Order: sequence, then C-alpha cells, then structure tokens
Amino acid sequence: MGKNDRFQVIYTQGAMDVMRILLDTETGVQYLQVANGYAGGLTPLLDADGRPLKWAVEERA
Repeated sequence: MGKNDRFQVIYTQGAMDVMRILLDTETGVQYLQVANGYAGGLTPLLDADGRPLKWAVEERA
C-alpha cells in the first residue's frame, strides 16, 4: 500500500485507553477516535449548531 497523508493526528492522549483527534486535510473536518483494547469508535466533532467542526486547511498547489 502507498502512503496516505490525508489524515493527520493533531492530538493524542493515553496509552491503553487512547483518544485522538484526527484532521482530514482535504475537507478540514476533525474527528474523535477512541480505542480501548479491541473496541473503538470514530465520530466527527460538531460545533454548537451541529455542523462538523472544521480546521482551516492550507490551499494545495
């Protein structure tokens, strides 16, 4: 498989119970990923109006 740079980890916490915030560099949407052993989940972070929380993504050349 080739290298995929679309998602970047912008925050991480924990060793056994891991919580990360991922940034989709194409859309700017942020996601919360939680993992505990073999279980885990992924969900977009939402603003006060229920819309996906976005990060200003630099323009690609």
